[in-house]
Amino acid sequence: MNLRQFYILVAVAFIIPILSSCFQVVEEITMRNDGTGDVMLTINLSQSKTKVASVMLLDSVQGYKVPSKQKIQKELGEAAAYLRKSEGITNVKTTSDFNNYIATISFSFKDVSNINNITKNILAQQKIKATNTSSYTYNKTTKTFNRKYQAVASAKTEYNKLKSKDKAVFNGAMYTSIYRFESPVTSTSNSASNLSKSKKAVMLKASVMDLINGKINVSNQIQLSK
Repeated sequence: MNLRQFYILVAVAFIIPILSSCFQVVEEITMRNDGTGDVMLTINLSQSKTKVASVMLLDSVQGYKVPSKQKIQKELGEAAAYLRKSEGITNVKTTSDFNNYIATISFSFKDVSNINNITKNILAQQKIKATNTSSYTYNKTTKTFNRKYQAVASAKTEYNKLKSKDKAVFNGAMYTSIYRFESPVTSTSNSASNLSKSKKAVMLKASVMDLINGKINVSNQIQLSK
């Protein structure tokens, strides 16, 4: 289980009850040449904020309990508390905007490998089985950033167990990864990724449905200028 999977899982926990099919999960990693960096993870429901605001007034929808603002803030707080105790992780912050329905969690890391098992351990605390199918590495000598990813075979199985109305939650849902660097990028291995004009940022977008069905691989090897 990686950061992307964890935040999609969190999104599902909130989004299925409020029946919003327009949501975005955004993963941003800023890498410095010395191997340190920052992460920001965002769940964005702003495209459906009017609908979300209406549903948030209810106790339950379609048999699902609608999470209160206090419940959402509590869950974010618990994740932040765990992160603050994690090796190599500092500067942990969370935000929750209930006008636009956007939640974020951000932190700094000493080494990008520090984030590899964070979500697995958080989910283990919640007694949710998780497999580490993604990892991040950065070689300071060769200036190579590597994001390895393997689709989770059980994702489609779990999706197929959902009711039709619940499956509709994922229609139009998007995942975006943005990796920023101090040095210019000279090459990327994933043809679906896009390089910024400055050549210092790489973005990759995918539909959540393609990720669930294993139709897209978000692995990427990014080579920086030496």
